[in-house]
Amino acid sequence: MNHQDSAQILQYLNDCGAQFNTMMQEVIKRLLGHQIPSSINPFLPAQSVTQTMSSAVKLDARTFLQQQVQFLEKQQRLWHNATRAFMGGMQEPLIQESAGDKRFSDPDWQGNPAFNYVKQAYLLNAEFMQQMVDALQFDDQKLGEQVRFYTRQLINSMAPTNYVLTNPEVCREILTTEGECLARGIDRFIRDLENSPAEAFKITQVDMHAFRLGKDLACTPGKVIFRNQLIELLHYAPQKKEVHRVPLLIAPPFINKYYILDLDAKKSLVRWLVDQGFDVFMISWVNPDENYGETDFQDYMFDGVIAALNVVEEVAGNNKINVAGYCVGGTLLGMTQAYLKARGDERINSLTLLTTLFDFSEPGEVGNYMNAQMLPMIEQSVKSKGYLDGRILALSFSLLRENNLFWSFFVENYLKGKDPVPFDILYWNSDSTNLPAAAYLFYLNQMYIGNRLREAGGIVIGDVALDLRSIDIPTYCLAAQADHIVLWQAAYRSAALLSGQVKFVLTESGHVAGVVNPVDRGKYGHWISAALPDNPEDWFSQATLVNGSWWSDWHQWLAGHSGDMRPAHPPGSAAYPPLADAPGRYVQTRLERGFAEAFAAHMEQSKSAVG
Repeated sequence: MNHQDSAQILQYLNDCGAQFNTMMQEVIKRLLGHQIPSSINPFLPAQSVTQTMSSAVKLDARTFLQQQVQFLEKQQRLWHNATRAFMGGMQEPLIQESAGDKRFSDPDWQGNPAFNYVKQAYLLNAEFMQQMVDALQFDDQKLGEQVRFYTRQLINSMAPTNYVLTNPEVCREILTTEGECLARGIDRFIRDLENSPAEAFKITQVDMHAFRLGKDLACTPGKVIFRNQLIELLHYAPQKKEVHRVPLLIAPPFINKYYILDLDAKKSLVRWLVDQGFDVFMISWVNPDENYGETDFQDYMFDGVIAALNVVEEVAGNNKINVAGYCVGGTLLGMTQAYLKARGDERINSLTLLTTLFDFSEPGEVGNYMNAQMLPMIEQSVKSKGYLDGRILALSFSLLRENNLFWSFFVENYLKGKDPVPFDILYWNSDSTNLPAAAYLFYLNQMYIGNRLREAGGIVIGDVALDLRSIDIPTYCLAAQADHIVLWQAAYRSAALLSGQVKFVLTESGHVAGVVNPVDRGKYGHWISAALPDNPEDWFSQATLVNGSWWSDWHQWLAGHSGDMRPAHPPGSAAYPPLADAPGRYVQTRLERGFAEAFAAHMEQSKSAVG
């Protein structure tokens, strides 16, 4: 390599570094600048933030000074160790990454003196920032949680793994591809930026052409038998000659697509239920746009759940219906049952709640996005559009596990120029759904901020004051131990609001993997207990861990509330004939700009290649 070639390479890397610095500034601005409450937003003028914080925070000066002295001592020792390492001496790490932190798994983080120094300097600075926050005493506990959460976000965004020349894996990729990986990465970044809303950044997590709805996912045979402006109702084809007499209606969360419960044949809860002889119906929510701005939460009750109940009752020929709801779908079902109970409607036979909140006093880290301080900004944004862009919500959930669900993809996609791998759950996770402005603001104000649902009469729908304590039907409540979205303790307290016979089950893993846990794989176990003490920790201390999926336990419980068997019939009825094959029309609507055109071109190219 001659001098001219070296100079060109250095100039190229310098130009790429400048571009990636600009990219990082834009990403961090979108990740943090639009989401942090004004009281702690580092993108506001320092004087404004300081004035607001000083009235709500006290500093433990003695602890703070001790931390500064310790930090300076460690930095001095780090310099000493680094100098010795560069001279060929043994390296003595002052600090190690936490267990399970995969960012620094490459051998060069330990074996190369330069990268080892960069890693330890970062970890020391991160430790110091966290200790500084720990030295603060907050008058408002929620403000303290917000400060800790966004401090963690800022620390992780500044990790050396996220930058071109401070990540050894990226440096090797640059040398191997002669810089081509950076060119590919910049192209991918521009594409994702174009497909992102102004308030957020949507990173590609999966190969978007790897799956087709109705073929690879959402492929359990069935028909759309009802459609209105808000839902399509799917009725699945029976796989046995007989089915349980009492049908099952599933209400998935309307903040996501329903097919998380109908992935491929091996993971599909729907297919498994059908195979067990249940008569299964599924609500598929519309993906709303600006025309749905006035659609309220009660519309999801009346035109969603209650409309579906009316159809299921006629098609199944039974005035008793089991219902199951996932996440906010469960919250919606609880409200619907309280409403129906007050009106003397006894159609709902049993209730299954999967990772569901009624009591929002412990919203977990999601509460950092949904609070009174952020309400004016949120209201202004969603009212101007008529909806909350689902990509913003998806980013918010990804940042609950930012290193796994955001920054790892940032490094692979943009710094290494790699293509995302096919993964069905990430495909579903990237298939975002908008929320109508009115429904979202009701949910935010009444649930997360006001926490009114747990109060008898705290929420009024029409002329009915809702009281969850009136729900006296058998209820199966599932929570997930590692759930970052619905804390299991909060789900337990929510279940305690009901007055009927409640069975509470705790599955291992998180919000999605804990629920989508097929029987034949038995990947995660679950805890069960007949007793329901007031304190969730007391329940856990005397619960029994059972190996294998909770699906088996639910099957036994649900079968006991589903009546005897009757002859099966094809989906629909004379009054509700099939309109289309499952998965229907509504689930196909995506938010990415030009996705349909790109997918069509991809399919045409595939046909040409085959030809």
